[in-house]
Amino acid sequence: MIFSSFEFLFVFLPVTLIIFFWVKFHVPHLARWALVAASVAFYASWRLAYVPLLLGSAVFNYLIGYVLLSRRDAASRRAILIFGLSTDLMLLAFYKYTNFLIGVLPMDWHMAHFDIILPLGISFFTFTQITFLVDAYRRQVAGRDLDSYLLFVTYFPHLIAGPILHHRDMIPQFRFEKTRREELRHLAIGFSIFFIGLFKKTFLADPLSPVVHELFDLGHPAGVFAAWTGVLGYTMQIYFDFSGYSDMACGLSYLFGVRLPINFNSPYKAMSISEFWRRWHMTLSSFLRDYLYIPLGGNRHGTARQYTNLLVTMLLGGLWHGAGWTFVFWGFLHGLYLVVNHAWRALPSMPAFVERWASRSVVAAISWLITFLGVTFAWIFFRAPDFSTAATVIGGLIGKHGWGVLSSEYVSRYVAAEAAIRLPLLLLIAVAVPNTAQFFAKWDAMLLPDQVERMPARSSVAWSPSWQWAAALGVIAIVGLLAMDRSTEFIYFQF
Repeated sequence: MIFSSFEFLFVFLPVTLIIFFWVKFHVPHLARWALVAASVAFYASWRLAYVPLLLGSAVFNYLIGYVLLSRRDAASRRAILIFGLSTDLMLLAFYKYTNFLIGVLPMDWHMAHFDIILPLGISFFTFTQITFLVDAYRRQVAGRDLDSYLLFVTYFPHLIAGPILHHRDMIPQFRFEKTRREELRHLAIGFSIFFIGLFKKTFLADPLSPVVHELFDLGHPAGVFAAWTGVLGYTMQIYFDFSGYSDMACGLSYLFGVRLPINFNSPYKAMSISEFWRRWHMTLSSFLRDYLYIPLGGNRHGTARQYTNLLVTMLLGGLWHGAGWTFVFWGFLHGLYLVVNHAWRALPSMPAFVERWASRSVVAAISWLITFLGVTFAWIFFRAPDFSTAATVIGGLIGKHGWGVLSSEYVSRYVAAEAAIRLPLLLLIAVAVPNTAQFFAKWDAMLLPDQVERMPARSSVAWSPSWQWAAALGVIAIVGLLAMDRSTEFIYFQF
């Protein structure tokens, strides 16, 4: 069951809202438990057998966190933290990396293969709980109630594909003390944000799936036009797929009066790779910075050490996305991009020299183009199942396989042409249209306090409870709903 499915929209969500609000207004002390039950049911709809894994992980980390908050001795607290983190990482490694690790072992180990089904969302609920343990060690958590903690881990709007949460941000919001008038505002804003996300997912992202599948999964050598259509198609598909998911998660959560941290801030507007990572998957970027890059030493031990830390951080970030060498190489590319970006900024005279000989708008345009093409090139390795496929795709981009259009039994010339027409329009939306958080900025619906400074100025056309916005969002909702018949899973579900 995914957010863009009929059973979620027309069965699970209405039933959950009705039960939650009834419990909240009649037996308010059980409101959190009602949402925990709904979240567990949501997870069970995918695979019931993994519900004990989810709940067992949550209870284990709750107990470890409770002990960390109770102990005073520094040495024992450090040992307990290491035990908790090691257990979480070993669990993640077993389910996600066992077969990958066996494949790199010497001798005949590579002949072994275990039929392990990756638990949905395990990377996200594991990293969320790692932040909790570290914050508990630092005494930066907000409370010790079991029901609040279980809701923090299992909360269904974020459970499957993030964002990665901080305990101190979420627990105060789980008090559910809003008035009925506030609830109506939350419902209006929440559904508005949700249907914008649904439109992005089903109408903008999913129609690109056939040309992307043709290029990357069927293994046919593609001509220049076909290769660029497929590569740019995936660049736009993952953008609107993840942007749509992020909006839907924030909108769903706001129905209950809870703000999730914004995870997506128009990353294709970035003028540098550093800015891209401040805008793309923002909670993962913050996690990698705060819990990996800075503990490794950050930029505190000289330039060489800083660049090494950047590469290690992004290599592990790539491996987090998937157990495969293509993901590792994708992480390496972004680490290399960041090293080049930092080295460029460290040059004493070169940036000033460029700005002296070119106008600011020209420099901005070139900076944007280099960043966009670098990100697009790296997506090839992120999407390709292996290096052979990636090499075939790159060969197509430079004309190695001719100039033909993308057409086969799977993808008609009409579908390929439609995708090619869509791409400039989608790119224009990505770089020129305000994002959803900007539209709703003044309503305090999508920004946690520590994210306000990282967001651009709000849109000049802001959402308001008016008939004009109701009509516009009604059209967007109808189009998004009608396009659900060809909806696919969210790309980040596999991570």
